[in-house]
Amino acid sequence: MGYRSLQECVEDLEKHGHLIRIKEEVDPYLEMAAIHLRVFEKGGPAILFENIKGCEFSAVSNLFGSVERSKFMFRDTIKKVEKLIEIKGDPMSALKQPLKNISVPFTALTALPKRSHRNPILANETTVSKLPQIQCWPMDGGPFVTLPIVYSEDIDKPGVMNSNLGMYRIQLGGNDYEKDQEIGLHYQLHRGIGVHQTKANSKGQPLKVSIFVGGPPSHTFSAVMPLPEGISELTFAGALGGRRFRYTYEDGYAISSDADFVITGDVYPGENKAEGPFGDHLGYYSLKHDFPLMKVHKVYHKKGAIWPFTVVGRPPQEDTSFGALIHDMTGAAIPQEIPGLHAVHAVDAAGVHPLLFAIGSERYTPYLSEKRPQELLTIANHILGTGQLSLAKYLFIANKADNPSLDIHMEKDFLIHILERIDLSRDLHFQTQTSIDTLDYSGDGLNTGSKLIVAAVGDKIRNLSSQIPNFVSLPNGFSNPKVVIPGVLAIEAVEFEGYDKEANRIKELTDFLSLNTDCLKGFPMILISDNTNFVSDSMNNFLWEAFTRSNPSHDIYGVDEFILHKHWGVKTAFILDTRMKPHNAPVLLKDPEVERKVDRLAEKGASLYGII
Repeated sequence: MGYRSLQECVEDLEKHGHLIRIKEEVDPYLEMAAIHLRVFEKGGPAILFENIKGCEFSAVSNLFGSVERSKFMFRDTIKKVEKLIEIKGDPMSALKQPLKNISVPFTALTALPKRSHRNPILANETTVSKLPQIQCWPMDGGPFVTLPIVYSEDIDKPGVMNSNLGMYRIQLGGNDYEKDQEIGLHYQLHRGIGVHQTKANSKGQPLKVSIFVGGPPSHTFSAVMPLPEGISELTFAGALGGRRFRYTYEDGYAISSDADFVITGDVYPGENKAEGPFGDHLGYYSLKHDFPLMKVHKVYHKKGAIWPFTVVGRPPQEDTSFGALIHDMTGAAIPQEIPGLHAVHAVDAAGVHPLLFAIGSERYTPYLSEKRPQELLTIANHILGTGQLSLAKYLFIANKADNPSLDIHMEKDFLIHILERIDLSRDLHFQTQTSIDTLDYSGDGLNTGSKLIVAAVGDKIRNLSSQIPNFVSLPNGFSNPKVVIPGVLAIEAVEFEGYDKEANRIKELTDFLSLNTDCLKGFPMILISDNTNFVSDSMNNFLWEAFTRSNPSHDIYGVDEFILHKHWGVKTAFILDTRMKPHNAPVLLKDPEVERKVDRLAEKGASLYGII
């Protein structure tokens, strides 16, 4: 749908039953986020908050709360955009089927940004502190913009066609920021805006940054879209929205003509301040660290502006729908870039970045009688060198020929397939002292950790068990064994006390298990958990705990382990310690008092009656 504004989108969603209004006064401190989480958990509609305590503006959340609603908003353009992306990857297809692709040139026309003669947003100015001060989690460092559209330009090649549009979180207040004068930007230097900042720094010049909030939903979505090489975010926003991205310049800053709010400012070389903590998408807080500081120039807003926001937390959340829609649009874009790759899946329940599942083709040396991972390892290393996939810690990769119907999105079945085939003495491949996601605190330093590739090829070599082993007794400090899924056994352990002490404790366990290998024939994978009832309760709990709380190089042990020519392997089972460690970030927990406040909105006659 070619919305000209966020207001048009809100009205359209409401007209078709996809949005509700909350008229009661709500507090931007924790309460608005708690309402959003309750409605999202129930699969509810988008939410328009009309009465925000201490704020003149309204706000909307849960716009992208379901894939169905997202597709509804883009119902007139999504197929054309998918075709545009497909042709970008395979331009010959347009020549082979010209009638089928006749609409693509018209889609491309809407993709061209358009400079406006006037910009109504410039008529109204406000301050940072008058914006909705939404704080989502109790330990957050302050209010954040959770759906920002951050615009920057290449200082050597200025102009919109060489710009970057990204979604990097923005801290509006708190910590040591000067009220209304400074805000925090959280991004890594390898991101598009980071490249722009590095160039500006080298010239000793500040980087001009514009933060757009609101506008047509296509603008928001374009900021998170991993686009093929050569397609800019602004052109994608125009194509998806069915309306050219309109902009002007003011005081040297690019200003979106359709945004609801625009914050302009400068990032000066070497000027950083502590940003965070922030409740993040892994389900934990990202902690306080120094990040670039933006000196605020001006804050603009349109008449009747609406502030869009989301809540980030343990998945699934609203950003899950972003990922699903991106997958639907891009289709086989990544497999086309990596020879031999058929599918790759960033597992949402594990926080997206920590865990990847992939399927490739094993075509090397087909004359060998022994089936073993070879090409799969080449593909795996290519995956771990590609864009945001490089942030992954764990990559499980299977051979398509072993089960052509294997589906990477059927997570339990995929893991069972791997565990039935993995040769524990050969198929565990570590990368140590490397980089991981900045938001992942399982490693031994910021942005520092390790990776594990698990590659499985060939026929089944074991039958997995679903029966708890009949151990006579476990060593002191271990108890309550539970089967998580077939082939995965969880054993509860006392609180983690440091790697030196745990090495001795776990050795007692591995020595015990090596004497009971008959009990472990169907369990190639063992978890050491703080709470085996929790980790075995659901697949989501298992994926979240196992892969967000562990660092492969530090937290993997083996029953009958060995090192041969620098390669680490095991003969019986590998052990993954998934307990919370002192260096792990705190888990996100809801505030009980705020939850009781939300309950009032579920009462008969209140705005959320029958929804939550």
